[in-house]
Amino acid sequence: MTLLCRVIPCLDVAAGRVVKGVNFQNLRDVGDPVELAQAYFAQGADEITFLDVTATVDERATTYDVVRRTAEQVFIPLTVGGGVRSADDVARLLAVGADKIGVNSAAIARPALIDDIADRFGAQVLVLSLDVMRSAAAPSGFVVTTHGGRTQTTLDALEWAREAIERGAGELLVNSIDADGTKTGFDLELIALMRELSTVPVIASGGAGELDHFAPAISAGADAVLAASVFHSGYLTIGQVKRHMATAGVSVREVSA
Repeated sequence: MTLLCRVIPCLDVAAGRVVKGVNFQNLRDVGDPVELAQAYFAQGADEITFLDVTATVDERATTYDVVRRTAEQVFIPLTVGGGVRSADDVARLLAVGADKIGVNSAAIARPALIDDIADRFGAQVLVLSLDVMRSAAAPSGFVVTTHGGRTQTTLDALEWAREAIERGAGELLVNSIDADGTKTGFDLELIALMRELSTVPVIASGGAGELDHFAPAISAGADAVLAASVFHSGYLTIGQVKRHMATAGVSVREVSA
């Protein structure tokens, strides 16, 4: 059976509002998360990813109320990340309607967090979010960053992904910090390297700007494509992306005209 590739809009949220910037900087308000999630659900999104991009920086919990209200209106899988520091945080997010939980900075600080979550809830709940930056200092040429892309580590991105999978991560959300918000296309080299090592699904993120950018990410090895700016601005719709991908030979769920 051919697995259908997923198209996932991403809601980067700060202070209860959806924001977007370039390379994670100069964030601007682009709308209400619940309203945008409803619109993308209606357009045929396969999932919604909800990332509280300032939760770790501000050292506060993810906005549970926004997650709850979104889950009440959107009936597709909802992945929530940002400020998740413990298995108890995961339990609370699942209780208010999240289906999967993304972890990043806290897992880098304490890798056993991945084991804790996977052991308690199963690998299918756990998404490792990697904010990756090119760096000649790393053996693979890529390092991971923390705190919404603000802090560069010395941790090799490929080695960290491999360790996280071994610890129980069920999916990799691979976001290129260098491409984020630039609309110049996904980092196909990074996607291919992650696909080569990964035994779990890979979501490509960062850089989508045109219809022609999505299918190559799948060809490079992604199981799903995630974007924000092109959807928030109304430049592209979920349906347009899916139909273009289908024309390019990618298997996607059908959407209404």
